[in-house]
Amino acid sequence: MSEQHNNKEYDDELSYRYGKPDKREQDFLQGPQPRLRDLNFSISVFREFIRAFRVLHFVGPCVTVYGSARFKEDNPYYKLTRKMGAELSKLGFTVMTGGGPGVMEAAARGAKDVNGKTVGCNIVLPHEQKPNPYLDIWMNFRYFFVRKVMLTKYSFAFVIMPGGFGTLDELFECLTLIQTAKIKRFPVVIMGTNFYKNLYAHIETMIQEGTISPEDKELFLYTDDIQEALDFINENAVKKFNLNKFKRPKRKKWLGE
Repeated sequence: MSEQHNNKEYDDELSYRYGKPDKREQDFLQGPQPRLRDLNFSISVFREFIRAFRVLHFVGPCVTVYGSARFKEDNPYYKLTRKMGAELSKLGFTVMTGGGPGVMEAAARGAKDVNGKTVGCNIVLPHEQKPNPYLDIWMNFRYFFVRKVMLTKYSFAFVIMPGGFGTLDELFECLTLIQTAKIKRFPVVIMGTNFYKNLYAHIETMIQEGTISPEDKELFLYTDDIQEALDFINENAVKKFNLNKFKRPKRKKWLGE
């Protein structure tokens, strides 16, 4: 009885933080559903993909900055991210984030400090995440997995600032996609060496235990130094993919662009 009570309290806390769960998505991820229901859900996902393609097609080469939505502007990691956002803009990138507060706001704010371009892919979480005011382009996503694809699709580098479960999910998805050659070898920068020291130690453990290869540690840079991060991104993204000559797609009137 006590365990059931605790579970209810936890569910109530989640509802307070993130709003009521999307029952359609919960049902879809809960095993086989009636065929028509699965079809309708798939159509809804497809429509969100198409809408995202139309909104984000012209954003240019991006760097996606990941991190916690919970840091306030007096937090050292917020300040570090703001500086990073500014420097990424100076390097010629559009700064892409999840569109919300905390680290996402700091990166976009830093970009706007130097008149850079920003784009946000905001997830609809009524009690925690609203689009921040430093975005040139933004759109709301209903589905986490569609949003994650968009944050990867348009970026030539990824910067991982301190964060929670979502940030770790995004970090390891990026590394897995690169490791398995599902995407090209774009640079990944993990910033916050004190915050991530136990994670870094665990990566060393995975190498020792043979669950990843020693060379997999070369897939990312682990640092607190903004200039070192910029040099790494410049060498492994700007120069490697010739981004100085990146040609933005042309709008087509017949598509209503």
